[in-house]
Amino acid sequence: MTETIGARDRAVAVPPPARAGLLDLVLKVRELAIGAVLVLMLLATQLYNGSFLSVQGIKDLLLNAAILVLVATGQAVVVITRNVDLSVGSVLGITAFAAGDFLQGGGNPVLAVLVAVTLGIAFGLLNGLLVSIGQVPALVVTLGTLYIIRGVDAIWVGSREITASELPASFARFGHSGIWAVPYLGVLAALVLAVVAYYLRSYRSGRELYALGSSPEAARLAGVPVRRRLLAAYVLCGALAGLAGALYLARFGNVDSGTGSGYELTVVSAVVVGGVAFTGGSGGVYGAALGALLLTSINSVLPAIGVSSVWVLAIDGVLLLLAITVDRLVALRVARVLRKRAAQTRSAHHA
Repeated sequence: MTETIGARDRAVAVPPPARAGLLDLVLKVRELAIGAVLVLMLLATQLYNGSFLSVQGIKDLLLNAAILVLVATGQAVVVITRNVDLSVGSVLGITAFAAGDFLQGGGNPVLAVLVAVTLGIAFGLLNGLLVSIGQVPALVVTLGTLYIIRGVDAIWVGSREITASELPASFARFGHSGIWAVPYLGVLAALVLAVVAYYLRSYRSGRELYALGSSPEAARLAGVPVRRRLLAAYVLCGALAGLAGALYLARFGNVDSGTGSGYELTVVSAVVVGGVAFTGGSGGVYGAALGALLLTSINSVLPAIGVSSVWVLAIDGVLLLLAITVDRLVALRVARVLRKRAAQTRSAHHA
């Protein structure tokens, strides 16, 4: 037992310094590049349309990004472990309706949010159990639960819909109000983002998620509780998708059986564009949040400069391809540098 813990300490808590340093540098540059592109895009749009970055304009940008940031944060944690959760769009849709249905029955808004989060946790637990214990590929599991949840949602909701007029005024107000240009939803998303980022960076179990994504077999041999970590990642992702569902209801006030359809692709795009490698083991939630902000800002920029919003999906696709290409090039570059350093180390030992 003592030997197992010691091996885990050496393999997980103390990663190879050369690789960690190089990857950290690459990821920081990547996040800075996304931030620079975002700032330039917004400033250029402001020059074209003087009212774009008004107080209400900034507030709308943050409101649009807040919900995607929440879901992308959970998705990033799952992708870091070299897995994916394609069911987040369906979870968002069904939890939004569950919260609305609870509120229609006279429920308390805080309890409605808890209902949505609990339901999200249940779906995350289901995904996590099938992936970690069932050993079924994540793509297959979450694609299946995507359709199952969507089907359950369609049967339950039917032709019904929930509108803002049926919600408590305080709940709907929370979805639109804020402090000057900063909406409450944005503040909440930023808090969640900071907590998850701190956990990944500062807690041993958070660092083990990176070890798991870098090499699942090595992590298992080093004593990382792989199944438990995977389960926790999916539960967190489900909880944040449920929270996002409740906030979606507060933001838009209109929910039906089609809510959240296709949202999973936007979430995955935000995560990958934000620098989280789809092959796992690298990236961070701040990058995923920047990716979410970039994608949602494009939705606002195009109409502001007179371009049809039908181009949004095409631009999202181009950004996704660019991000994957950059990831591949970076991976090849890192591998080449590591091989070179290993060769230099061997030569020094033989000298």
